Amino acid sequence: MVLMGGVGVPSISICCLFQTRPTRHLCLKFRLKPSLSHSITSMALTNNNNTNTNERKLPILLFDIMDTLVRDPFYQDVPAFFGMSLKELIDCKHPTAWIEFEKGLIDEMELARKFFKDGRDFDLEGLKSCMRSGYSYIEGSEQLLLSLKQNNYEMHAFTNYPIWYQLIEDKLKLSKYLSWTFCSWAFGKRKPDTEFYKEVVRHLKVDPTNCIFVDDRQKNVEAAIEVGIRGVHFQNVNSLCEKLSLMGIDISTDEDI
Repeated sequence: MVLMGGVGVPSISICCLFQTRPTRHLCLKFRLKPSLSHSITSMALTNNNNTNTNERKLPILLFDIMDTLVRDPFYQDVPAFFGMSLKELIDCKHPTAWIEFEKGLIDEMELARKFFKDGRDFDLEGLKSCMRSGYSYIEGSEQLLLSLKQNNYEMHAFTNYPIWYQLIEDKLKLSKYLSWTFCSWAFGKRKPDTEFYKEVVRHLKVDPTNCIFVDDRQKNVEAAIEVGIRGVHFQNVNSLCEKLSLMGIDISTDEDI
């Protein structure tokens, strides 16, 4: 399994949020066309103020995490930790161990026992520390989340990730903006399994057309579209801002006049 994918980096058009002075809009480069665990469930209910049916703001936004909102350390940091190239790591790691970990079928100790095909020992805590150090917000993603939160959108993580999502949360505090509601480890399912998407819709109690799903992997977006969820393929934050705006999502900031 390839744990996490790459992400495009904007080359010229950069969100104006990186300026030091107050801004009018999240992105100035747009040319818009006319126009489960109980713990996760309770986190979802406490972190979103608009889950009341009478006040709920639609659409609901569902975000993949790795290489959509957060940098994935797998491609560079993890191979370096093991002293090998990415190709060498992929060749010698167990083909299903991480997938099983992501689905909550094994715990981290079992992951450590079977991570490599040959069963070699390694420093599990060192690996976790390496990954923790490598997590960071994709450029512009935290500002986008802040803008969406200020505009009262209900947001949830919809991610293939194990219990180690807690490492990301501890460092980046994503729960300030969204709820870690739909993690593969808690549901025993992974994207692009359409049953996972259907379970998301059942949990949210909305029509799938009232959800927008953002992911850097095209196959995951296609699976969302298959079940009626509106899908957006993430490439960079600038293009995401434009796509969301064209879909009617308000990404204006408090400084807008």
